[in-house]
Amino acid sequence: MKVVVHCVNYIRKHGLKHRQFQAFLSELESAYEDVLYYTEVRWLSRGRVLRRFYDLLPEINTYLQSKGETVRELTEAEWKWDLAFLTDVTDMLNHLNVQLQGKGKLISDIYSHIKAFEVKLVLLVRQIQKLDFTHLPATQSYCAEKPAVPFPVEKCKDALEMLQGEFSARFRELHVNGKGIRLFQNPFAADINDALPSLQFELAELQNCDTIKDAFKPDSLIEFYAALPEETYPNIKQHAMKMSIVFGSTYICEQTFSRMKQTKNPTRNRLTDKHLHQTLRLASTTLQPDIELLTSQKQAHSSH
Repeated sequence: MKVVVHCVNYIRKHGLKHRQFQAFLSELESAYEDVLYYTEVRWLSRGRVLRRFYDLLPEINTYLQSKGETVRELTEAEWKWDLAFLTDVTDMLNHLNVQLQGKGKLISDIYSHIKAFEVKLVLLVRQIQKLDFTHLPATQSYCAEKPAVPFPVEKCKDALEMLQGEFSARFRELHVNGKGIRLFQNPFAADINDALPSLQFELAELQNCDTIKDAFKPDSLIEFYAALPEETYPNIKQHAMKMSIVFGSTYICEQTFSRMKQTKNPTRNRLTDKHLHQTLRLASTTLQPDIELLTSQKQAHSSH
């Protein structure tokens, strides 16, 4: 990554070199017009920078050599293997990151994505040992060039196993609460014997109520649990409430902070904390007010 950042910064930090590189890509009729800056604080930056750099690697190497800037790693087969493999893995991580973001992501959705990614890692470990790069497009394309150095199987296998360990440690709480999450996701498929004692009798009632079972839709869990009778299923509703307020990333916090920066700007310096709280509630809610109903409850005052 240090080599990639060094090359990108060399091209982009000087206006003249940057324009010359863009003109160079234009002459070659490249699919891309430029390289991307790496920004560590942005979630998807690493994967996008690596993908663009890998796709433009021959052009970048040629341009740097024309400027007398020799980067030894760009011509080393072993380093290119590492670059291709890192590009593929960060692409996968970017895809997972996007899946975990967005409004309305319930813990059950997040848990499904995490489990799927862990299964993919196990699959990749087995495949790279057989030199099968079906799911690693950058690595597969470099393999087609038949480099002089063979693919570093053990090194990449160790990297994937280390990533597996990181995921197991980071998402340990998800697996510990897996049964509760699955119960929230589909209470009709949950095993009553595995449920908490406080939920067992209510689950027995719920799973044998055909009317409620027919109304169940997995894509509208919040509405389903909100419609359950409080007097009959108080513990199940309480469990659903706990599950529904869990969010898997800082996306909501960062989004709210961004809205606060837009609202509390220098031209609105008379906003109090109470006003800011109210405007943030309005800006971050998905509820649509019934304007006609609200206005019908007010009495108009004619001018005197």
